[in-house]
Amino acid sequence: MKSVLIIGGGFSGCSAAHLLSLQGGWDITLVEAASYLGGGCKTKWYGGHPYTFGPRHFLTPKEKIFNYLNRYCPMRRCQEHLFLTYVEQDAQFYNYPIHVDDVVLMPDREQITAQLRQRKTVEGALASKNLEEYWLASVGQNLYDKFINGYSKKMWRVDDNRSIDDFSWSPKGVALKEGPREAWNNAISAYPIAANGYDDYFELSVQGTKVRLNTEIEHYDIANKTVVMDSQKQSYDIIINTISPDIVMNGVHGELPYIGRDFYKIVLPVAHAFPENVYFLYYAGDEPFTRLVEYKQFTRQNWDAPTTIIGMEIPSKNGRYYPVPFKSEMARAEKYFADMPDGVFSIGRAGSYQYRVDVDDCIDQAMGVVERLA
Repeated sequence: MKSVLIIGGGFSGCSAAHLLSLQGGWDITLVEAASYLGGGCKTKWYGGHPYTFGPRHFLTPKEKIFNYLNRYCPMRRCQEHLFLTYVEQDAQFYNYPIHVDDVVLMPDREQITAQLRQRKTVEGALASKNLEEYWLASVGQNLYDKFINGYSKKMWRVDDNRSIDDFSWSPKGVALKEGPREAWNNAISAYPIAANGYDDYFELSVQGTKVRLNTEIEHYDIANKTVVMDSQKQSYDIIINTISPDIVMNGVHGELPYIGRDFYKIVLPVAHAFPENVYFLYYAGDEPFTRLVEYKQFTRQNWDAPTTIIGMEIPSKNGRYYPVPFKSEMARAEKYFADMPDGVFSIGRAGSYQYRVDVDDCIDQAMGVVERLA
């Protein structure tokens, strides 16, 4: 029986443990620094309402990924959800992604319409050199200033969006939407039915796995698939890493930067605060926060309670949550991946150093690794 070490007990780590246990023939150890599994997807409670550290809405274009999760964590499809962005210069909320129907409601609609006539094709926009150039080519100056300019600067803590030279995570072909507004149109939108969200899946996923919570790995020797825990050296046949690669590779190429988050939960004395089916409110101006989330809207828990719970997110240096979209840092991450020997895999948002990785991608990447190990 071969041994495998999984570093990190978030969605990627738990999915890998579960899929390996289904495959059979593995002696699995999972190490997690926190006192619980699930990472940011762990359900917590406040004011009688369930919430997570930032919204953990499930969205995927792949039926296979949804079917897998739905089998072990029954999901409620919620294709009805809407996002809104507040634009202070218009003192108005508009749909996001930017929708053509909203242009006629804007005070500068004539300017915007003229700019849209000049916008480039999707292929032309993709040839842009940075985030600002991409959005200007896609929607023009006015819509860029309303929705993207200020938001992206505070999201990534930069003074100039031209410094963001990777925009692979930006919507392609939907920078200006003209069709139905249901999420990304072709994606499955869902959230767990259970009041405790994904928690039951996390517990189920590690049955048969040796789980070590509250455990820090003291030293990494990835080249030899060896780590030190509790002052004891342990070697493995396979390592699946889900934390930042600079940590497990001892920072030999320098530290990889991330954007953190300050998160505030607020209970309000009203049953519902947002319009029907609106989950997220984005703020594109000089407000310090980027997004408000009404958890009742997509968890559908405690629905008849006289109170509701809002989450507020403020970009900060607190934590390492979002890999930055700079090609220079992605190149640094690639150096770490190149140094990893056969039998070592790095997956998940932090592990792969990709901002666009979400819950469905974590499962998909875990599936890919386990298939390779079959």
